Amino acid sequence: MTISVIVPCRNEKLHIGEFLNTLFLQELEPGWRLEILVADGRSDDGTRDILQRYAGVRVIDNPEQIVSTGLNAAIAAAKGDIIVRMDVHTSYAPDYIRQCVHVLEETGADNVGGPWVAKGRGILGNAIAAAFQSRFCSGGGKAHDPGYEGEVDTVYLGCWSRSAFDKAGFFDTDLVRNQDDEFNFRLRRLGGRIWQSTRIKSAYEPRNSLAALFRQYLQYGFWRVAVIRKHKSLAAWRHVVPALLVSSILIWMVAFALAAALRLHLAALATGAALETELAVYALACVAAAGRFARTVDPRVLLLVPGVMAVYHFAYGLGFLIGVVNRGDRASSEETRYGLFTELTR
Repeated sequence: MTISVIVPCRNEKLHIGEFLNTLFLQELEPGWRLEILVADGRSDDGTRDILQRYAGVRVIDNPEQIVSTGLNAAIAAAKGDIIVRMDVHTSYAPDYIRQCVHVLEETGADNVGGPWVAKGRGILGNAIAAAFQSRFCSGGGKAHDPGYEGEVDTVYLGCWSRSAFDKAGFFDTDLVRNQDDEFNFRLRRLGGRIWQSTRIKSAYEPRNSLAALFRQYLQYGFWRVAVIRKHKSLAAWRHVVPALLVSSILIWMVAFALAAALRLHLAALATGAALETELAVYALACVAAAGRFARTVDPRVLLLVPGVMAVYHFAYGLGFLIGVVNRGDRASSEETRYGLFTELTR
């Protein structure tokens, strides 16, 4: 049996070699053959030179330089009946591919994967990873629950039988972000099943700076609107909550500024108090949510977790609101193709 591993990448000189080395150490069943396809977005940092040193790695050109077009190009070129997506900034258990295939066969699902577990580096990286696993931060998505096994609305990375793409089509190339969530939403609408298994183990390395994290989730929020517009439906209400939080804070700020400018002292006091109360309640909620990590993380990490949660929420919420006033698709942002919402950076 041929299993096609598809890997979107761009400018990963520092990480691609380590990733491929671990990929070649995957424990496969007798008779399985691994086909590795790397969809490279025309890297200009030496990534291509490293890829060419590996026999057995097939490089697919991805001139559009975004994940959805790279995945589609790799899927179209793949020869396997089973397709496994893997990303460079994730570490994998030695039996990752084997478990993906077994779970796919055992459940009869159209797409399977493991829990989306984050593992950071350093104090800030560990704080970002801890917040990532928090139900309060993620909105209770099952994909972030390391202990959940069962059907889900979306799953990290993915392993498909080729028939899943015959059923639902390929990834939407209008989406710079959220293309995997949109595909899974479309697949489920067409009767497909998505399964998460704790046997499929990997660890995602999140961004390691608050600026990079803010930009990443600003893009996630922005492109979420495009998915909602496309399907005229929400996959889950948790996707809207950060935008409601940011909206309410902005409304109180504008109301306070207007009241102060018009010298409406009572109105200014009332709106200022409302703003302070909302911020205080939110801050206390972040602190309480961070408390669940008190026995498992370094105290220095714990101090940063509430602030990191706020970055996740405010970046996503702000991006969502910007997406609402924008048409929310790739075409509308073509003039800023390498701008804030369209350039994928690590």
